[in-house]
Amino acid sequence: MIIGTQAGLTNEAVKVLGIDPGLASTGYAMLELKDECCRLLEYGCIHTPAKQDLAKRLMEIFRSLCLLIERFAPAVMAVEQLYFCKNVRTAMQVGEARGAVLTAAATCGIPVVEYTPLQVKQAVAGFGRAEKKQVQQMVALILKMSEPPEPDDAADAIAIALCHLQSRHWRKKVEK
Repeated sequence: MIIGTQAGLTNEAVKVLGIDPGLASTGYAMLELKDECCRLLEYGCIHTPAKQDLAKRLMEIFRSLCLLIERFAPAVMAVEQLYFCKNVRTAMQVGEARGAVLTAAATCGIPVVEYTPLQVKQAVAGFGRAEKKQVQQMVALILKMSEPPEPDDAADAIAIALCHLQSRHWRKKVEK
């Protein structure tokens, strides 16, 4: 089930779908870049019940993302890379959720770009070791939100999409 907050929509411009993968909660955010102005179109989480079979949970993530991709037609999906976890079970679950995320992108024919948590924090907060609250405050500042976005998974997805737009901006500058 998708739980989200819609904030308006236009057809022209570059759209990026940011994803923070997780089995219990996969954060997503759709950002649009138009005329050097970044706008948050929608963000939220795809939640799966803990008592549901793993295959059904992964299918829910896959289907929900396919619906989002169909509705918004993003140009690219920006996904957080799996980082080192001390808890092997958590790492496995995030890896499985990432598989559903990447499969949705491939099925829908959109390219995927991956970023480490360090890259995301550096791009959004200017410091690769920034605390989660600092990143959320910067997301709110950049997007002119009245308060930091919640829940954490959705806020992280917004930061991942912003990271992609920031690096896209720099790639264009370097190409010129």
